[in-house]
Amino acid sequence: MRSGIARLLTEWYTRAHRDLPWRRTSDPYAIWVSEIMLQQTRAAAVVPFYQRFLAAFPGVEALAVAPEERVLALWSGLGYYSRARNLRRAAQQVVEAGGFPRTFAALRGLPGVGDYTAAAIASIAFGERKAVLDGNVLRVVARIQNDSSDIGAPATRERFRAVAQRWLGRHKPAVFNQALMELGATVCLPRDPQCSSCPVEEHCQSRVHGTAAQLPVKLRRTEPVYIEEDLLLVRRDARILLRRRDPGERRMAGFWDLPRRAELPGARPGKLVGRFRHSITHHRYTFAVHLASLDRSSWPDAALRWFSPSELSTIPLSTTARKSLKLAALL
Repeated sequence: MRSGIARLLTEWYTRAHRDLPWRRTSDPYAIWVSEIMLQQTRAAAVVPFYQRFLAAFPGVEALAVAPEERVLALWSGLGYYSRARNLRRAAQQVVEAGGFPRTFAALRGLPGVGDYTAAAIASIAFGERKAVLDGNVLRVVARIQNDSSDIGAPATRERFRAVAQRWLGRHKPAVFNQALMELGATVCLPRDPQCSSCPVEEHCQSRVHGTAAQLPVKLRRTEPVYIEEDLLLVRRDARILLRRRDPGERRMAGFWDLPRRAELPGARPGKLVGRFRHSITHHRYTFAVHLASLDRSSWPDAALRWFSPSELSTIPLSTTARKSLKLAALL
Protein backbone atom coordinates (compact mmCIF):
# COMPACT_ATOMS: atom_id res chain seq x y z
CA MET A 1 0.00 0.00 0.00
CA ARG A 2 2.69 2.49 0.93
CA SER A 3 4.51 2.17 -2.42
CA GLY A 4 1.17 2.52 -4.21
CA ILE A 5 0.40 5.80 -2.43
CA ALA A 6 3.83 7.27 -3.21
CA ARG A 7 3.69 6.21 -6.87
CA LEU A 8 0.18 7.56 -7.41
CA LEU A 9 1.01 10.82 -5.64
CA THR A 10 4.19 11.48 -7.59
CA GLU A 11 2.56 10.65 -10.94
CA TRP A 12 -0.34 12.99 -10.13
CA TYR A 13 1.99 15.77 -8.97
CA THR A 14 4.09 15.55 -12.12
CA ARG A 15 1.10 16.30 -14.33
CA ALA A 16 -1.13 18.44 -12.07
CA HIS A 17 0.94 20.58 -9.69
CA ARG A 18 0.59 24.36 -9.53
CA ASP A 19 3.30 26.37 -11.23
CA LEU A 20 4.78 28.29 -8.29
CA PRO A 21 8.03 30.28 -8.58
CA TRP A 22 9.89 28.40 -5.84
CA ARG A 23 9.26 25.16 -7.72
CA ARG A 24 11.38 26.40 -10.63
CA THR A 25 14.63 26.54 -8.65
CA SER A 26 17.04 24.24 -6.88
CA ASP A 27 18.70 27.13 -5.00
CA PRO A 28 18.52 26.26 -1.28
CA TYR A 29 18.36 29.96 -0.33
CA ALA A 30 15.30 30.58 -2.52
CA ILE A 31 13.65 27.37 -1.30
CA TRP A 32 14.36 28.36 2.31
CA VAL A 33 12.83 31.82 1.84
CA SER A 34 9.71 30.28 0.29
CA GLU A 35 9.29 27.74 3.09
CA ILE A 36 9.55 30.43 5.78
CA MET A 37 7.01 32.60 3.95
CA LEU A 38 4.65 29.65 3.49
CA GLN A 39 4.45 29.03 7.24
CA GLN A 40 0.83 29.86 8.21
CA THR A 41 0.29 31.58 4.83
CA ARG A 42 -1.41 30.53 1.58
CA ALA A 43 0.78 30.09 -1.50
CA ALA A 44 -1.22 32.59 -3.57
CA ALA A 45 -0.61 35.29 -0.95
CA VAL A 46 3.10 34.48 -0.75
CA VAL A 47 3.96 34.75 -4.47
CA PRO A 48 4.23 38.57 -4.80
CA PHE A 49 6.08 38.91 -1.49
CA TYR A 50 8.48 36.13 -2.49
CA GLN A 51 9.25 37.76 -5.83
CA ARG A 52 9.83 41.21 -4.31
CA PHE A 53 11.93 39.78 -1.50
CA LEU A 54 14.25 37.86 -3.82
CA ALA A 55 14.56 40.86 -6.12
CA ALA A 56 15.76 42.92 -3.14
CA PHE A 57 17.87 40.17 -1.53
CA PRO A 58 18.90 37.75 -4.31
CA GLY A 59 21.26 35.77 -2.09
CA VAL A 60 21.95 34.96 1.53
CA GLU A 61 24.81 37.49 1.66
CA ALA A 62 22.52 40.35 0.64
CA LEU A 63 19.97 39.39 3.29
CA ALA A 64 22.62 39.05 6.00
CA VAL A 65 23.79 42.67 5.62
CA ALA A 66 20.34 44.21 5.05
CA PRO A 67 18.99 46.63 7.69
CA GLU A 68 16.23 45.02 9.73
CA GLU A 69 13.81 47.83 8.91
CA ARG A 70 14.28 47.19 5.17
CA VAL A 71 13.62 43.46 5.64
CA LEU A 72 10.48 44.19 7.68
CA ALA A 73 9.25 46.74 5.13
CA LEU A 74 9.39 44.11 2.37
CA TRP A 75 7.65 41.61 4.67
CA SER A 76 4.98 44.13 5.68
CA GLY A 77 1.52 42.73 5.02
CA LEU A 78 2.59 39.08 5.12
CA GLY A 79 2.14 38.75 8.89
CA TYR A 80 3.94 36.70 11.54
CA TYR A 81 6.85 39.13 11.48
CA SER A 82 9.13 37.13 13.74
CA ARG A 83 9.67 35.01 10.61
CA ALA A 84 11.40 37.94 8.88
CA ARG A 85 13.60 38.70 11.86
CA ASN A 86 14.59 35.05 12.22
CA LEU A 87 15.27 34.80 8.49
CA ARG A 88 17.72 37.70 8.68
CA ARG A 89 19.40 36.27 11.80
CA ALA A 90 19.69 32.87 10.14
CA ALA A 91 21.21 34.45 7.02
CA GLN A 92 23.89 36.01 9.19
CA GLN A 93 24.63 32.60 10.74
CA VAL A 94 24.86 30.97 7.31
CA VAL A 95 27.32 33.60 6.09
CA GLU A 96 29.41 33.28 9.26
CA ALA A 97 29.48 29.48 8.82
CA GLY A 98 30.70 29.86 5.23
CA GLY A 99 27.85 27.97 3.58
CA PHE A 100 24.29 26.77 3.68
CA PRO A 101 23.54 23.77 5.98
CA ARG A 102 22.72 20.69 3.91
CA THR A 103 21.10 18.27 6.38
CA PHE A 104 17.91 18.20 8.42
CA ALA A 105 19.87 18.25 11.68
CA ALA A 106 22.01 21.23 10.65
CA LEU A 107 19.07 23.18 9.21
CA ARG A 108 17.15 22.59 12.42
CA GLY A 109 19.69 24.76 14.21
CA LEU A 110 18.83 27.92 12.25
CA PRO A 111 16.54 30.50 13.90
CA GLY A 112 12.93 30.06 12.83
CA VAL A 113 13.49 26.60 11.33
CA GLY A 114 11.43 23.85 12.97
CA ASP A 115 11.05 20.18 12.08
CA TYR A 116 8.71 20.79 9.14
CA THR A 117 10.77 23.56 7.53
CA ALA A 118 14.04 21.67 8.01
CA ALA A 119 12.54 18.53 6.44
CA ALA A 120 11.14 20.52 3.50
CA ILE A 121 14.44 22.26 2.71
CA ALA A 122 16.56 19.14 3.29
CA SER A 123 14.37 17.02 1.02
CA ILE A 124 13.65 19.55 -1.75
CA ALA A 125 17.07 21.23 -1.97
CA PHE A 126 19.36 18.37 -0.94
CA GLY A 127 17.43 15.13 -1.52
CA GLU A 128 17.41 13.95 2.11
CA ARG A 129 14.83 11.23 2.74
CA LYS A 130 12.88 13.08 5.39
CA ALA A 131 9.09 13.25 5.24
CA VAL A 132 7.44 16.59 6.00
CA LEU A 133 4.60 17.06 8.44
CA ASP A 134 2.52 20.23 8.26
CA GLY A 135 -1.20 20.92 8.56
CA ASN A 136 -1.90 19.68 5.04
CA VAL A 137 0.01 16.43 5.60
CA LEU A 138 -1.66 15.83 8.97
CA ARG A 139 -5.04 16.11 7.26
CA VAL A 140 -4.08 13.74 4.42
CA VAL A 141 -2.69 11.12 6.79
CA ALA A 142 -5.70 11.33 9.14
CA ARG A 143 -8.09 10.77 6.24
CA ILE A 144 -6.19 8.03 4.44
CA GLN A 145 -5.73 6.19 7.74
CA ASN A 146 -9.23 7.14 8.98
CA ASP A 147 -7.58 8.13 12.24
CA SER A 148 -9.63 10.34 14.58
CA SER A 149 -6.83 10.94 17.10
CA ASP A 150 -6.21 14.52 18.22
CA ILE A 151 -3.64 16.00 15.82
CA GLY A 152 -2.72 18.55 18.48
CA ALA A 153 -1.27 15.75 20.61
CA PRO A 154 2.50 15.15 20.21
CA ALA A 155 2.04 11.38 20.15
CA THR A 156 -0.41 11.62 17.23
CA ARG A 157 1.91 13.91 15.29
CA GLU A 158 4.85 11.55 15.74
CA ARG A 159 2.75 8.59 14.62
CA PHE A 160 1.55 10.48 11.54
CA ARG A 161 5.13 11.53 10.76
CA ALA A 162 6.15 7.86 10.83
CA VAL A 163 3.30 7.00 8.44
CA ALA A 164 4.43 9.66 5.97
CA GLN A 165 8.02 8.42 6.30
CA ARG A 166 6.90 4.86 5.45
CA TRP A 167 5.01 6.13 2.40
CA LEU A 168 8.12 8.00 1.24
CA GLY A 169 10.21 4.82 1.19
CA ARG A 170 12.74 4.92 -1.65
CA HIS A 171 10.88 7.44 -3.76
CA LYS A 172 12.33 10.83 -4.64
CA PRO A 173 11.83 12.85 -1.44
CA ALA A 174 11.58 16.26 -3.15
CA VAL A 175 8.74 15.17 -5.42
CA PHE A 176 6.99 13.04 -2.81
CA ASN A 177 6.95 15.74 -0.11
CA GLN A 178 5.73 18.43 -2.50
CA ALA A 179 3.08 16.05 -3.84
CA LEU A 180 1.82 15.27 -0.34
CA MET A 181 1.59 18.96 0.54
CA GLU A 182 0.00 19.80 -2.82
CA LEU A 183 -2.67 17.16 -2.28
CA GLY A 184 -3.64 18.73 1.04
CA ALA A 185 -3.58 22.25 -0.40
CA THR A 186 -5.63 21.63 -3.55
CA VAL A 187 -7.65 18.40 -3.22
CA CYS A 188 -7.82 17.08 0.35
CA LEU A 189 -9.23 20.40 1.55
CA PRO A 190 -10.27 21.15 5.16
CA ARG A 191 -13.86 21.74 4.03
CA ASP A 192 -15.47 20.10 1.03
CA PRO A 193 -12.64 17.65 0.18
CA GLN A 194 -12.51 16.85 -3.54
CA CYS A 195 -12.45 13.09 -3.08
CA SER A 196 -13.47 12.28 -6.65
CA SER A 197 -10.33 14.10 -7.90
CA CYS A 198 -7.96 12.47 -5.42
CA PRO A 199 -5.18 10.33 -6.95
CA VAL A 200 -5.06 8.07 -3.87
CA GLU A 201 -8.83 7.70 -3.42
CA GLU A 202 -8.56 3.91 -3.66
CA HIS A 203 -6.33 3.87 -0.56
CA CYS A 204 -8.39 6.30 1.54
CA GLN A 205 -10.10 4.63 4.48
CA SER A 206 -12.13 7.73 5.41
CA ARG A 207 -13.59 7.66 1.89
CA VAL A 208 -14.70 4.08 2.49
CA HIS A 209 -16.27 4.94 5.86
CA GLY A 210 -17.69 8.33 4.84
CA THR A 211 -15.76 10.20 7.52
CA ALA A 212 -13.50 12.48 5.43
CA ALA A 213 -15.42 15.65 6.32
CA GLN A 214 -15.00 14.95 10.06
CA LEU A 215 -11.21 14.52 9.88
CA PRO A 216 -8.74 15.49 11.11
CA VAL A 217 -9.72 16.00 14.74
CA LYS A 218 -8.13 18.79 16.73
CA LEU A 219 -9.47 19.34 20.22
CA ARG A 220 -9.90 23.00 21.18
CA ARG A 221 -7.76 23.94 24.16
CA THR A 222 -7.88 27.73 24.18
CA GLU A 223 -11.07 29.71 24.08
CA PRO A 224 -11.01 32.88 21.94
CA VAL A 225 -10.64 36.25 23.63
CA TYR A 226 -12.68 39.09 22.06
CA ILE A 227 -11.26 42.63 22.18
CA GLU A 228 -12.56 45.94 20.82
CA GLU A 229 -10.20 48.88 20.21
CA ASP A 230 -10.22 52.30 18.50
CA LEU A 231 -7.56 53.45 16.05
CA LEU A 232 -7.13 57.13 15.17
CA LEU A 233 -6.44 58.40 11.66
CA VAL A 234 -4.85 61.83 11.99
CA ARG A 235 -3.84 63.74 8.83
CA ARG A 236 -1.99 67.02 8.34
CA ASP A 237 -1.10 68.44 4.92
CA ALA A 238 -1.77 65.00 3.35
CA ARG A 239 0.61 63.36 5.81
CA ILE A 240 -0.49 60.57 8.16
CA LEU A 241 0.43 60.22 11.82
CA LEU A 242 1.82 56.81 12.76
CA ARG A 243 3.19 55.40 15.99
CA ARG A 244 6.15 53.07 16.16
CA ARG A 245 5.72 50.00 18.33
CA ASP A 246 8.12 49.79 21.24
CA PRO A 247 11.24 47.70 20.45
CA GLY A 248 10.59 45.76 23.65
CA GLU A 249 7.15 44.54 22.58
CA ARG A 250 6.89 40.80 21.99
CA ARG A 251 4.83 41.23 18.82
CA MET A 252 5.32 43.75 16.03
CA ALA A 253 8.30 45.46 17.66
CA GLY A 254 9.52 48.33 15.48
CA PHE A 255 6.46 48.36 13.21
CA TRP A 256 4.46 51.49 12.48
CA ASP A 257 0.76 51.53 13.30
CA LEU A 258 -2.12 53.95 13.69
CA PRO A 259 -2.18 55.24 17.28
CA ARG A 260 -4.79 53.87 19.61
CA ARG A 261 -6.98 56.35 21.48
CA ALA A 262 -5.08 55.87 24.75
CA GLU A 263 -1.78 56.55 22.98
CA LEU A 264 -2.88 59.97 21.71
CA PRO A 265 -4.74 61.69 24.58
CA GLY A 266 -4.59 65.11 22.88
CA ALA A 267 -6.57 63.94 19.85
CA ARG A 268 -10.28 64.53 19.24
CA PRO A 269 -11.93 61.51 17.59
CA GLY A 270 -14.47 62.27 14.89
CA LYS A 271 -16.16 60.47 12.02
CA LEU A 272 -16.06 56.67 11.93
CA VAL A 273 -14.20 55.49 8.83
CA GLY A 274 -15.12 51.85 9.32
CA ARG A 275 -14.47 48.67 11.27
CA PHE A 276 -12.50 45.53 10.58
CA ARG A 277 -11.67 42.28 12.31
CA HIS A 278 -8.20 40.96 12.96
CA SER A 279 -7.05 37.75 14.63
CA ILE A 280 -3.77 36.97 16.39
CA THR A 281 -3.62 33.41 17.74
CA HIS A 282 -6.76 33.10 19.91
CA HIS A 283 -7.34 36.85 20.21
CA ARG A 284 -10.21 38.20 18.08
CA TYR A 285 -9.97 41.97 17.62
CA THR A 286 -12.56 44.36 16.27
CA PHE A 287 -10.95 47.69 15.38
CA ALA A 288 -12.93 50.89 14.82
CA VAL A 289 -11.05 53.47 12.75
CA HIS A 290 -11.94 57.12 13.45
CA LEU A 291 -10.80 60.29 11.77
CA ALA A 292 -9.24 62.51 14.45
CA SER A 293 -7.81 65.99 14.79
CA LEU A 294 -4.83 67.13 16.82
CA ASP A 295 -4.08 70.65 18.05
CA ARG A 296 -0.83 72.01 16.66
CA SER A 297 0.20 72.71 20.22
CA SER A 298 -0.24 69.01 21.05
CA TRP A 299 2.92 67.89 19.25
CA PRO A 300 3.32 64.09 19.33
CA ASP A 301 5.96 62.36 21.43
CA ALA A 302 9.07 60.68 20.01
CA ALA A 303 7.25 57.43 19.19
CA LEU A 304 5.00 59.21 16.66
CA ARG A 305 5.89 60.59 13.26
CA TRP A 306 4.23 62.10 10.18
CA PHE A 307 4.52 60.16 6.89
CA SER A 308 3.66 61.13 3.35
CA PRO A 309 1.74 58.48 1.32
CA SER A 310 4.84 57.85 -0.81
CA GLU A 311 6.84 56.86 2.27
CA LEU A 312 4.48 54.12 3.40
CA SER A 313 6.02 51.49 1.11
CA THR A 314 9.47 52.09 2.61
CA ILE A 315 8.63 51.36 6.25
CA PRO A 316 7.50 48.26 8.15
CA LEU A 317 3.77 48.92 8.30
CA SER A 318 1.62 46.74 10.55
CA THR A 319 -1.24 44.69 9.15
CA THR A 320 -3.73 46.69 11.21
CA ALA A 321 -2.33 49.93 9.76
CA ARG A 322 -2.66 48.52 6.25
CA LYS A 323 -6.26 47.49 6.85
CA SER A 324 -7.07 50.88 8.38
CA LEU A 325 -5.54 52.86 5.52
CA LYS A 326 -7.30 50.69 2.94
CA LEU A 327 -10.61 51.42 4.69
CA ALA A 328 -9.84 55.11 4.21
CA ALA A 329 -8.71 54.54 0.58
CA LEU A 330 -5.22 55.81 1.46
CA LEU A 331 -3.35 52.64 0.56
